[in-house]
Amino acid sequence: MTRAPSSLGSIRPRKVDFGFNAAEIPRHWVAGKAVSTAMVNALHLIFPKGERFFVRSVHRFKDGLEPELAEQVRGFFGQEGRHAQEHERFFAIIQAHGLSVDRFLQIYEAIAYRLIERISPAKLSLSVTVALEHYTAIMAEQAFNRGMLERIDPSVRELFAWHAAEEIEHKAVAFDVLATVDDSYALRMAGMTLATVLLLGFWGLGTTMFLRQEKIGVRQTLRELRELRQHNPILRTVFLRGIREYLRRDFHPWDVDNLALARDYLAGLSAT
Repeated sequence: MTRAPSSLGSIRPRKVDFGFNAAEIPRHWVAGKAVSTAMVNALHLIFPKGERFFVRSVHRFKDGLEPELAEQVRGFFGQEGRHAQEHERFFAIIQAHGLSVDRFLQIYEAIAYRLIERISPAKLSLSVTVALEHYTAIMAEQAFNRGMLERIDPSVRELFAWHAAEEIEHKAVAFDVLATVDDSYALRMAGMTLATVLLLGFWGLGTTMFLRQEKIGVRQTLRELRELRQHNPILRTVFLRGIREYLRRDFHPWDVDNLALARDYLAGLSAT
């Protein structure tokens, strides 16, 4: 049984064109800082293959769903597909700034998809998707509530605002599919465990790769990390919060009804 807000309505992909121009995007486009930019650039690399993994994981169970959930699943597929495309387009901007992405992408694909996804049961892959959707929904909420968007250069800000809004809008779709297929608490916890390890591991690896290419010193890196923790302590506000909420046996993504954050932004996007 879903607990979606009565105002949720249909979930639909939105056509966007951000028209990125490398000449207009500064090298350190997040708060003017190398470390913050490296962390978000790493997410740019993680998102496209991750979003397509989400689609594959849900697609395996699309038959036999109730009509309302089946319609939401179709909207979920469309939104995630467009998120993947737009973040992939940003690879060219990262490379224009003199940063290499190929080695990380090779490692990421080999471990996450050619190995782990291939040997994982379909239900476990779906459970991992559900947990990662929970984390991304928390990040999306914080983008609007904690001033994270204001720290992003205006030339890139709309990409993350659009992505965040749609992540909130569809945050319960994969969860509701899993609950329909298998509502085992143990399965949900297994997915959360694997999702947390993989997200932290690949996010850390991507960030480290970019920082090595930036050639900034240890002292500057530590100073910027301290500043980042003061502004947004990610381990506490995303991971610890996410795990604490998810551990409840009666957890549902819409226990936190933040749909208004998404709809307010998307209404403005539609108007423009």
